[in-house]
Amino acid sequence: MMKNRQVTLVSRPNGVPELSDFQIVDQNPPKVRDGQILVEVHYVSVDPYLRGLMRGVRTYADPIGIGQVVPGRAVGAVLESRHAGYKVGDVVTGTFGWQDYAISDGHDTHKVDVSLAPMSACLGILGMPGMTAYFGLLEVGRPKPGESVFVSAAAGAVGAAVCQIARIQGCRVAGSAGSPEKIDYLLSDLALDAAFNYRQTDDYAAKLREICPDGIDLYFDNVGGPLTDAVFPWLNQGARVVVCGQIEQYNKDEAVGPRLLWYLIVKRARAEGFLVFDFANRYSEGIRQMAQWIGEGKLKYRETITDGLENAPKAFIGLFHGENIGKQLVRVRQI
Repeated sequence: MMKNRQVTLVSRPNGVPELSDFQIVDQNPPKVRDGQILVEVHYVSVDPYLRGLMRGVRTYADPIGIGQVVPGRAVGAVLESRHAGYKVGDVVTGTFGWQDYAISDGHDTHKVDVSLAPMSACLGILGMPGMTAYFGLLEVGRPKPGESVFVSAAAGAVGAAVCQIARIQGCRVAGSAGSPEKIDYLLSDLALDAAFNYRQTDDYAAKLREICPDGIDLYFDNVGGPLTDAVFPWLNQGARVVVCGQIEQYNKDEAVGPRLLWYLIVKRARAEGFLVFDFANRYSEGIRQMAQWIGEGKLKYRETITDGLENAPKAFIGLFHGENIGKQLVRVRQI
């Protein structure tokens, strides 16, 4: 008898989430009705944005209810189909949640071309993080050859892709990360021009002047907080700030910091936030280009894989301690 393990939210986190905020429950697999498919989940994604949904307040997405399955992205195979568009064995991705099995009516569900990259890549470099990097940098940041680009959280799933795309565009690229291993990854594997470990200095301004001696033309912001505060005075005239994430703020009730918007006036700069979903109708374009760069050896990616659905909360919490390099995934079952 199959059981459907589900990771549910049982309390709203106070600060950094704790294991006690989650619970594993067993349910019977859902029944398939006409127009639906049953998906056997192979990998689930853990992403920082889910922390915002745990607050219980509507933002750009519905909050996670107490007792609800954590609604993470996932990829798996169709186990049973009563939907004309899918057959048994199709590899699909969607917001299936942190569970063993999921029902879908085809909405927000897409087939995965495993000839482009392994199945797991659709949750990383060829999925939401990769598309965030691609469209956030190219459409919002609009880099130009020769410009100085700085990326925070540069060793994460989004940041690492941004760094490499910026290099493909002919930019000088620098980044920050939180461990010697990550700095080595940025400089050796991804060939950044410069990088610094933000955990080993309190003087972010001095480090930015050291690694970006000619100022910053484009800042891809994944973290917010004091590091972003230090960037604003070092922006060049006409700079762009792409506000992608604010992970330094996600576990705080209120964001505080210097009021630095006047630098946008002085530098005639632009700061713009975005959501990757704004570009949903162009995902196929982004996936094709990213897959081509991977095939040409211009784009590399790394995955940090944790085994066992029951370890999804631990892997999620690890995001806020910088434990992952590249995309953090949970492997639900061996394939």
